[in-house]
Amino acid sequence: MGETPPRSADAGTGGIHVASGHGRPAGASARVAEAPVSTRTPGGDGLGGGGGLPRARAFGAERAFRGLTLAAGTAVLVIIAAIAVFLIAKAVPALSANTENFWTYEGWAPNETQPKFGIGALAFGTVLSSALALLIAVPVALGIALYLSHYAPRRLGTALGFLIDLLAAVPSVVFGLWGRDVFSSPVRDFSVWLNTHVGWLPIFGGDGPFGASVLLGALVLAIMVLPIITSLSREVFLQTPTANEEAALALGATRWEMIRTAVLPYGRPGIIAAVMLGLGRALGETIALAMTLGITFNISFNLIQNGGNTIAANIANAFGEANDTGRGALIASGLVLFTITLIVNITARAIIYRRREFTESAA
Repeated sequence: MGETPPRSADAGTGGIHVASGHGRPAGASARVAEAPVSTRTPGGDGLGGGGGLPRARAFGAERAFRGLTLAAGTAVLVIIAAIAVFLIAKAVPALSANTENFWTYEGWAPNETQPKFGIGALAFGTVLSSALALLIAVPVALGIALYLSHYAPRRLGTALGFLIDLLAAVPSVVFGLWGRDVFSSPVRDFSVWLNTHVGWLPIFGGDGPFGASVLLGALVLAIMVLPIITSLSREVFLQTPTANEEAALALGATRWEMIRTAVLPYGRPGIIAAVMLGLGRALGETIALAMTLGITFNISFNLIQNGGNTIAANIANAFGEANDTGRGALIASGLVLFTITLIVNITARAIIYRRREFTESAA
């Protein structure tokens, strides 16, 4: 009566499993004992530890992709550094031969016996024409992008977006020829009207002639950067979460209030990136401005009188007739343009990064 009845050896009653658990040390789990050999950690004793992790393969797709991306990023930095070294090496002899102040002199005569040239007027014209072009293009581009993304019917928006994208594929020489031969007459008449009615403003003053001016070059430049800013802004606006838009509308906001409170704040980093990309295109434009500007070497805020010049346009116009010193002077001006574009890109990157950091902290 006091004897313990023998346990069944049938697997259905669990007898064999209970019996096997008695052979384990105290505290060992019966489930660990029941685990198949194939599921235990290699090198372990099945007691929940002591086994090493499986070794990763020495070479795999992830490691190859990581190395490829690292090489690509390093190559970009090396190329930028190589460009800077080349420009500096070629510019130093010409800068040493220059008899005037390179930063303040308003003139360009590097081919003379006593070379004298300066970057002041060229840098001023580059920044002025690009800033004016952005001032004209950005509001129009954002308006078009908002219409295509939130107002126009889907089919119409897709068709118009495709047509705007085609403008980016038009060569700059075509814009230059069109601006010089077709668009210059309306701009000249408009400049005369501005001079007559608001000539008391310094930017619209002067006695003429009008036409081949900073205003003409900036208008052509604005048309050239318009498709870039529009396309990128439209894609950014389309990425706005639908829940944000529907939430604003559900609270009683109008279509414009929804765009102002949900779409524009969400797309602000993308808008900044699009504007900076357009600015980079405007700063480096060559042929179109060489055909539409009056090509002078003076610092003036007048927008309608013949004149204006940029670094890129001056390189295109003067490179064919330049001697060794002249080519070095042009390369020195290219180094200044390279520095300006680098500063613009770094500034844009910093603005976007600070905006993202603020958004993440607010979230």
